[in-house]
Amino acid sequence: MRVENPKLGISAPDFSLPSTEGETLGLSDVMGENGAVVVFICNHCPYVKAITDRLNADALTLKEKGIGFVAICSNDASSHPEDSFENMVIFAEENGFVFPYLHDESQAVARAYDAQCTPDFFGLNRDGLIEYRGRIDKGRMNPLPAGAKRDLVLAMEEIALTGKGPAEQIASAGCSIKWKQD
Repeated sequence: MRVENPKLGISAPDFSLPSTEGETLGLSDVMGENGAVVVFICNHCPYVKAITDRLNADALTLKEKGIGFVAICSNDASSHPEDSFENMVIFAEENGFVFPYLHDESQAVARAYDAQCTPDFFGLNRDGLIEYRGRIDKGRMNPLPAGAKRDLVLAMEEIALTGKGPAEQIASAGCSIKWKQD
């Protein structure tokens, strides 16, 4: 699913969500001095499974640059049990996540961000404004080709330096968020 015309330059919605590490975290807890990445993921999505190593690598690279990183699962676990909080704990451990993994059971945070797919990346500047809504890289479900740009890292480096994201942003692709049925 491609997301068109992302809303940039707006304040990132705050949150207070439980982590797989047993803490409750908000946006201020994950912000770095130069911004943060908020990414919506889940446990069962093949797009997410294909990039877990790159998520960890990029999170570590960005941490060195003063940029925080957090992942949030908002999928309806009643229709997709693999995305339950208990399975999130296992998924984070098995993949050696180096960033907090939060549970948005009510889906309010995903709706506030207008998240559409997994993975869906939001890059925030140091003032908490959304300046990037794009992909991690062009590898998507395949290994990143040698010499390929690391879109997320490059965008966040630009945001850290200028406060603004790149003019060209390529939307992420993945599985749709599994919304609860009303």
